[in-house]
Amino acid sequence: MLPKLAYILHSGQLFGTERMALATLEALRGQFDGLLIAPPGPVHQAARAAGLPSQLAQSRWAMLIILLRHLLKHPDSALLTTGVWQAIAGRSLQRLCGGRGAHLHMVHGGTDELLSYGRKRLLAGLQVQQVAVSDFVRQRLLAHGVPAARIQVIHNFLPPPVAAQGAPIRRARFEQDGLRRVLMLTRLDRIKRVGLLLDALDRTPELAGLRFDIYGSGEEAELLRQRARKHPNVHLHGFVADAAQALAAADLLLHTCPEEPFGLVLLEAFEAGVPVLVPNSGGAAEIVRHADNGWHFNANDAVALGQRLLQLSRVSATELNRRASAGRRSLEQDFNPQRLLPRYVQLLRGAA
Repeated sequence: MLPKLAYILHSGQLFGTERMALATLEALRGQFDGLLIAPPGPVHQAARAAGLPSQLAQSRWAMLIILLRHLLKHPDSALLTTGVWQAIAGRSLQRLCGGRGAHLHMVHGGTDELLSYGRKRLLAGLQVQQVAVSDFVRQRLLAHGVPAARIQVIHNFLPPPVAAQGAPIRRARFEQDGLRRVLMLTRLDRIKRVGLLLDALDRTPELAGLRFDIYGSGEEAELLRQRARKHPNVHLHGFVADAAQALAAADLLLHTCPEEPFGLVLLEAFEAGVPVLVPNSGGAAEIVRHADNGWHFNANDAVALGQRLLQLSRVSATELNRRASAGRRSLEQDFNPQRLLPRYVQLLRGAA
């Protein structure tokens, strides 16, 4: 019988944290009997599509009851949590049930420094190992007082392909020089700095010939729509659960967040064969190496972003294909679940 594992999410959405939870459960299938516990949201439908069991927690009390029942039946179950409240409750219930299972708290960052990193120090005395998705996240945790011994850095990865869905959708090789379509897949929240693109377009009118497609939703959606009226080449499409077709049709994926903890969408671009442009800071700068598997621009600098986009609008097809190939190599070598999974297995099989 496989050891039990419960992955407890603080959100039922399908952003990077939730997609990574599904990827982890899929990759661990065959070594652990995994269960996803999450609030209402599209993550449950995605779990079903991947053949993963999930339980819907309509409230915090419901989540406590579901988790308590799970631990009473499987006291040595390992736990993975994403929210501080879920981690404290989960560790307390593990102790109450006399369990010896490991407990990993997944730190993916977010929109608020205190909520994303500062509150994590509350877990320092609970024998909970914190998994940082990048060295940038590790440094933020250290800055807020989380002991170094309680932090492990394990990069994100993509789930194995689902047979029913077929092979991933990939972009055709570049045959023409220069960019034509630039894509952003992101939350439209302040920390993501999507408005930096519009600042760059204000300052670099030569970019009017490029098309920019922005997919996502968030607190700044309406503000960005109003600003985009000045730029008919900018199109905001809202949130879509599966943007694989749009990604494969793009010439470049643009990411503007200077404090991105990781950026799972960058791996998705690597897989799709789409070159990427990111700030020279945060976790994204760890994933993307300038002039190797993508390009950098100076973070928070609209002029620098505009000039980099202008440069790339004239780059050769050979160069674009070279960056796309390097991205696929990075995915296979640096972010391969077969390489990263043993570290999860080691932590999960160890007692907390």
